[in-house]
Amino acid sequence: MIESENLNQEEIIKELCLCNGLSYEMVGQEGSDTSKLEMFFLGYPRIVGLSLFPNLTSLTIVAQDIKEISGLEPCLQLKELWIAECCIEKIEGLQECRNLEKLYLYFNNISKIENLDKLIKLKVLWLNHNTIKNIEGLQTLKNLKDLNLAGNLINSIGRCLDSNEQLERLNLSGNQICSFKTTAMKKIMYYNMRIKTLQRHLKEDLEKLNDRKCKLQKLPEERVKLFSFVKKTLERELAELKGSGKGHSDGSNNSKVTDPETLKSCETVTEEPSLQQKILTKLNALNERVTFWNKKLDEIEAIYHIEVKQKKKSHGLLIPLLLIELETVGNFHFEEGTRSDDWFNFCYELILSRFCAWDFRTYGITGIKVKRIIKVNNRILRLKFEKKFQKFLENEDMHDSESYRRMLECLFYVFDPEVSVKKKHLLQILEKGFKDSETSKLPLKKEAIILSNSLSISECPRIEFLQQKHKDEKKNSLKHELFRHGILLITKVFLGQSVQAHEKESISQSNYPMVNSVFIPRKYLLNSVMGQRNCDCSVRQCKWFVFDHDLVLPEYVVEFEYITMVKAPSLFSVFNNVILEESKKNPEVSVFSKDLKFDDEVIKMEPRIKARPKLISLDDKTILSLAKTSVYSHIVSLNLHGNSLSKLRDLSKLTGLRKLNISFNEFTCLDDVYHLYNLEYLDASHNHVITLEGFRGLMKLKHLDLSWNQLKKSGDEINMLCKHITSLLTLDIQHNPWQKPATLRLSVIGRLKTLTHLNGVFISEEEATAAMKFIAGTRITQLSLLRHSSTKEERPRILSIWPSAKILTQISKLGPHLHPSGNCYLKITALNLDGQHLFEITNLEKLENLKWASFSNNNLTKMEGLESCINLEELTLDGNCISKIEGISKMTKLTRLSINNNLLTGWEEHTFDNMLHLHSLSLENNRITSLSGLQKSFTLVELYISNNYIAVNQEMHNLKGLCNLVILDMCGNIIIWNQENYRLFVIFHLPELKALDGIPIEPPETDSAKDLFGGRLTSDMIAERQGHSNFKQMQELNWTSSSIRTVDLIPVDQFRNVCNVNLQNNHLTSFSGLIYLPNVKVLCLNYNHIESIMPRLKPQTHLTSRQLLYQKVPSSGYGQQGISKTNRDTMSSENLPPIMHSLEVLHLGYNGICNLIQLQLNRLRNLKFLFLQGNEISQVEGLDNLVVLQELVVDHNRIRSFNDSAFAKPSSLLALHLEENRLRELGKLQSLVKLEKLFLGYNKIQDITELEKLDVISTLRELTVYGNPICRKMLHRHMLIFRLPNLQMLDGSPVNSDDRAKAEFHLAELQAKKNLLIPVTHSPMDGRSFGQVKTPPIKITNVILPSGLSHYLGSDVTLTPEVEDKKNKNAGILTNNPRSIHAEIAFRQLRGISISPSLLSHQNIASPTAQIYQSNQDKRRISGSNFPRSNRM
Repeated sequence: MIESENLNQEEIIKELCLCNGLSYEMVGQEGSDTSKLEMFFLGYPRIVGLSLFPNLTSLTIVAQDIKEISGLEPCLQLKELWIAECCIEKIEGLQECRNLEKLYLYFNNISKIENLDKLIKLKVLWLNHNTIKNIEGLQTLKNLKDLNLAGNLINSIGRCLDSNEQLERLNLSGNQICSFKTTAMKKIMYYNMRIKTLQRHLKEDLEKLNDRKCKLQKLPEERVKLFSFVKKTLERELAELKGSGKGHSDGSNNSKVTDPETLKSCETVTEEPSLQQKILTKLNALNERVTFWNKKLDEIEAIYHIEVKQKKKSHGLLIPLLLIELETVGNFHFEEGTRSDDWFNFCYELILSRFCAWDFRTYGITGIKVKRIIKVNNRILRLKFEKKFQKFLENEDMHDSESYRRMLECLFYVFDPEVSVKKKHLLQILEKGFKDSETSKLPLKKEAIILSNSLSISECPRIEFLQQKHKDEKKNSLKHELFRHGILLITKVFLGQSVQAHEKESISQSNYPMVNSVFIPRKYLLNSVMGQRNCDCSVRQCKWFVFDHDLVLPEYVVEFEYITMVKAPSLFSVFNNVILEESKKNPEVSVFSKDLKFDDEVIKMEPRIKARPKLISLDDKTILSLAKTSVYSHIVSLNLHGNSLSKLRDLSKLTGLRKLNISFNEFTCLDDVYHLYNLEYLDASHNHVITLEGFRGLMKLKHLDLSWNQLKKSGDEINMLCKHITSLLTLDIQHNPWQKPATLRLSVIGRLKTLTHLNGVFISEEEATAAMKFIAGTRITQLSLLRHSSTKEERPRILSIWPSAKILTQISKLGPHLHPSGNCYLKITALNLDGQHLFEITNLEKLENLKWASFSNNNLTKMEGLESCINLEELTLDGNCISKIEGISKMTKLTRLSINNNLLTGWEEHTFDNMLHLHSLSLENNRITSLSGLQKSFTLVELYISNNYIAVNQEMHNLKGLCNLVILDMCGNIIIWNQENYRLFVIFHLPELKALDGIPIEPPETDSAKDLFGGRLTSDMIAERQGHSNFKQMQELNWTSSSIRTVDLIPVDQFRNVCNVNLQNNHLTSFSGLIYLPNVKVLCLNYNHIESIMPRLKPQTHLTSRQLLYQKVPSSGYGQQGISKTNRDTMSSENLPPIMHSLEVLHLGYNGICNLIQLQLNRLRNLKFLFLQGNEISQVEGLDNLVVLQELVVDHNRIRSFNDSAFAKPSSLLALHLEENRLRELGKLQSLVKLEKLFLGYNKIQDITELEKLDVISTLRELTVYGNPICRKMLHRHMLIFRLPNLQMLDGSPVNSDDRAKAEFHLAELQAKKNLLIPVTHSPMDGRSFGQVKTPPIKITNVILPSGLSHYLGSDVTLTPEVEDKKNKNAGILTNNPRSIHAEIAFRQLRGISISPSLLSHQNIASPTAQIYQSNQDKRRISGSNFPRSNRM
């Protein structure tokens, strides 16, 4: 067998030599010269013969049947090993190959990474397409740079590659790793949240600017409205004057409203020419004032737009930086600085130190203000910079290296003055550095990067260029605004070997081959601005040219603003602040006081028109009187200006009406004018019109004024005008809060083609042509579909928060476009129609495979046209005018939906119920008031709903079932201000949240939320359980075992009908908010921790230590020695006002109560049933004021006896439960004059005399004493039956007449037996008496006992008489109770009590056994006794 193996080995070696061009016979001599061997496709079943090749450095074995790695021990020089596509199952046999640098073991059956710890030089390891499940065994491979583990069974990474710091390439594709996707998702979510937070901050800033603008425009607007009102009034008067002589009917038909006017016109007939002239003069003056105030409005608007633009520009840099940070996966990071950062202060001081006011005085600049500094940390650029800088240091000795370090400088990058600082260019520098491609397009002299150490060298060329451009364009307004704001890029530069530039030589590397940088001093710069001057800092100012771009590292971006001698116009300027403050205090002394006085003079000009009474409604008589005619068909013009009309009724008869003025009224819609078919002029300005719906049928209308109203939806209103007004010539729609004002003019001109004037401005042909092109682009055509679509089947694997449609279409723009064909529409998967000014979505019926669609920044008002796109996964509709989410319930594959910046008020019912994949929903900046409908969106992970109108706490309960929700943004909603501790409230109710309102949730916040809201029963919780908040119908509140600590039901009047409350088994320590429920009758609080009705007050920390000691120990001597604490508590409790007047039944069992006074039960004055079983009570006290209490249950407590205050006052108590206590005495019960039931079972009563004390309760009908020590003795039942004549139930057994007879008989029998055993010597004659002899115990047999007690006694009972000295009291008892004298004597003698002669003299009284006692019927059970008294409650 050994010979056959040797033979096989020999054949294998021959094959090896043959395949590598070696001679088998000469291999012994030539083998040492071979350094590389290869074997492909069979012929080498196992590794043998390698000892013949001691200098082998590379071995390649591919597609063989090798099952194990062996025979490599001689290959000590091996550096590269390939054993691929074989059958290897285990990594082994490589321990001696310690020089191995590359190892390829792909496409085998390896299941574990092992036995590689000795290969410390290994740089490349390919183990792809095996069966490896875990990444392990690589800790010692410090030099590993390339690791390929693709196509395995790996499902996680963890920190197993932390030690492989040199790793550059890692391939893990084709595994089962989910952490990558999860991590990527988390990163996208995190940056999406941050970007949305920035966008929200921008919106908040813009809203502040808008509010400020509105406040500043308030005065000019009021003046314009005032003058417009007076103008229209004068115009009406002028029209009436001109029409007064044209044959109108006389004043006999005029109403009282026009009588004064008629009189006036009659009086001034002779003066009409002069009156008309005065009106015209005043109208001209009014027009001038309107023009003046309109100019003020325009100025404020212009300043507003400048500041908005600047705000957007400032915020516009941060969002791209965040996107770069996301896309570079941490290689790029930026940080916005504050005064607390050292680097911020360094940059700030650097800029101030390099700003010279002398250089900028020509431009009117006096200083500089730093607005923001952003620190940029680009890891890749920094590594390149440090690597090159380190090379310079390594090539020099220590002395020179220190000088090299001094060559590090911070310089300003000099942007090309002829090119404005584009955001894209700046971001490219920050991300990729100063690449050669950036400078290759510039002239040769700019091949190097241009820098400077002076702000003037960097900025003055830009300022000069902008001024010249401004001059060429002949613009004179806002001159300083051109250059007021700027951006600086501060770079870290290694200047290295530098020389001063030679004259007449272009600055390039070829002209300066041995240097790193070139500089030009300020004095040699040829620039008109940088002339000679006296400032000393010019000597140090230089312009630098650095050739190696890697030695210039961009580090800081600075946004600044120049301070000029001409103050910058600002909505928040000191001047505008003065305007607002003075206008509030006294308008007469404001900045515009002169203008206001001039306004008053104009208004007071003659003629002064007397105000007419305002009309509230119209009728036939009023219309005829206003028109001064009696025939409706004659009315051509009707002026209703300046009234309080909100409806136009009875105008249908005015068939000839051509001109109608309804300005300055209260109209909200214009649907009452639809029947005026001949109307040509309509003035509806200065009303409250919110919609043109119903405005139809006015085909002859030529002039329409809708200015100063509340129209918002431009698309809807323009559509309405297009459909129903086809001859319109002039239209005024100024001063309306339009949703899309930027494109409004083009939209109107393009749609209303007959218009000649819009907003008082003539429409030119060029403008009309531009509008037509604009409108043509607002329709979805086949060409636009193909131009803005993509056919990619999968979303690109990039880290970006932008919609997939936007990403895919941008990628598709780089490639070939689709061409129209039959099935090209079926291939479209992504569609991006952002910013196309669409008014509706059409022509998407064929896009059945559309997955990603975006229609942002259009004029859409409805979600129509998407019905066929049921495969949509992402839909974006931001920046439109949509008011309701509808028509998307069938899009069950939707994962992302964004409808920000619309007019949404809600959504259709069940819209989101079937969206089982929806994980991101963004509805920011809308008008949503409720979150109802999101309860079934269980897959939702992100919800952005900031800046809406959500106000009620209950809305948060709609999100409680969304266990996957981790990001929620609610900023800007009313709930933030309405709900105290809003953030903690949301965190408590949504415990799975990781971030709220753009801020991560920290563990301390979670703990605080639990402390604040945990165990709090609120109306929100009740509403959530009930499904509604109609608490007025509630009669019962049952909330057991819910860890409730406090009750906070607000508003209380909503719970006024609640009469039964069950909160047992919770953590209440007081009645809390329950005391405010007015009609609660039954309250169950068993198994809580009730200490008092009201919450206990915190200890008074302001007291001194001596006072605190006195409070605890009154006998300490500190403080005044007053009444005891118990008496103080009693007094304070009695003086407290009563509460819960309706409460009748109260259950406080098993609460650990030990002090009844602290409970303050005296305040419950109408309490009838009180259950206190299972507590730690030792004294019955603090119940004196419960005068209507009928039943008291204190079973299973620690009561030993009753003190004087227990039942001090006469009580109405009918039932008293005292079982399972520690009672030994039964005194102090005499005030219970109405008691009918007394339960004393399982106490410590031993003496029968204690039972005799119950004689004072003559009303007692039911009694239990079982389980007491007294029950072990004989005759207690007979004694109780005998002494309590009204007793009907004893220890659960009824008491009848036979029991009473037996009791008397047995007591009489005992007395007779005692007389036989105890001789009594009594000599009445001489008055002497012998001493009483103590009797021995009496042994009684065959005594008939009640069945309930027979088990306590044996057949023989020994009774030991006990002597008790109560002669006076006993004498009185006999006269009050109709008992047998014989039985009484026997009973007393049995107990060893001497019989007085007065008692013996009553022997002639008839025996009570002859009397028949009728047992009274049981009174009905007391109401409330059906409540449990045991722990089974």
